[in-house]
Amino acid sequence: MSNRAAAGSQSSLREANRSLVLQTVQRWGGLTQVELAAATGLSTATVSNIVREMYAAGLVDTAATTRSGRRAQLVTLARRLGLAVGVHIGSRHLRIVLGDFAHAVIAEQSLPLPREHRMDASLDRVALLVADLLDRVGASVSEVVGVGVGVPAPVDAATGMISVGGVMRGWDATHLGQTLSKRVGCPVQVDNEANVGALAESTLGASRNYRDSAFVMASHTTSAGLVIDGKLHRGYAGLAGEIGHIQVDPQGLICSCGNRGCLNTIVGSDALLEALRPSRGALSLRDVVQLAKEGDQGCSRLVADAGAQIGAVVASLGMVMNPQIVVVGGELAESGEVLLGPMRTAILRRMVVNQIAPIEVVPAVLGVRAEVMGALLLALQAAEVPVMTEAEGEESAS
Repeated sequence: MSNRAAAGSQSSLREANRSLVLQTVQRWGGLTQVELAAATGLSTATVSNIVREMYAAGLVDTAATTRSGRRAQLVTLARRLGLAVGVHIGSRHLRIVLGDFAHAVIAEQSLPLPREHRMDASLDRVALLVADLLDRVGASVSEVVGVGVGVPAPVDAATGMISVGGVMRGWDATHLGQTLSKRVGCPVQVDNEANVGALAESTLGASRNYRDSAFVMASHTTSAGLVIDGKLHRGYAGLAGEIGHIQVDPQGLICSCGNRGCLNTIVGSDALLEALRPSRGALSLRDVVQLAKEGDQGCSRLVADAGAQIGAVVASLGMVMNPQIVVVGGELAESGEVLLGPMRTAILRRMVVNQIAPIEVVPAVLGVRAEVMGALLLALQAAEVPVMTEAEGEESAS
């Protein structure tokens, strides 16, 4: 091999290593140099040199931290690289966070939404709240690298379109990403709310240290986000994990998807609240959860029965996917073991016992903020971060 070819090969390797380190920091938000070495497979000396070069070039920031009682240096992407917005358009609420590449939330806002809220009105609210958050921190839209959005419906991530008609009435046949992008003036990524919840918990929360996990969102409807080998699994056109539309009662009610007796028709908020109406009158899902936490027998029984129903379906998912851990989030999960206990029992009773690695069923670390934080991560991970060239690396090192 000629000297020129060898030099070119070394140059390409260094650029690839820089790119790998940068992408790893971008994914996890912040890692120590030792953690970076473990995550990338590079030596600690190589990581240290790359971090020093990228710090000099203004691509990363470093700060002192403590890991296992020892001082360490935390590496995050530089704030000057930009901000991102996470948006969760739920069935009855809207949550928005403004954050940076270190996954730090700078500002946030939430508000209730009416039942079957209209698309145009909801997207207008999103645009107004984004502008308000930016104004609140003295930033401009030019600093926003992207917006991530989670919605309560299966989404074709490639087009940003809802892939099953009728699930969100009035939202069909619209490129949500393109439509919102015109309102906010920056790129928009759209995904299912359970998928972004899974992304958040596997990056920042309860399943961070697991390669295969399922995030079950038990809220006004039920769905699951799947992480396989460390990567979000959406399936073709985004239908993976739609457990709320699995039939559990062939003679049951008609679901919003058009099928009969789906899980959502039994454990969805409409079904749960209707069951309480004769004895309790008009309650909200939040009311039911709070009463269940306080020990109300009727609400506790209702939530527990819902947990058992969801667990029975998740057990089938578990036998197919074989996750190491099931993380449960959403409003119903705020009731704690009232929901999780029966759900865990139903899952373990129906799955083959794995004596080597028994499945864990745990609450979401991020709670009801999992979806909006996942939407923030969706935007950050889609953003293009500048990568140093060999010449820039040499200049920074000198």
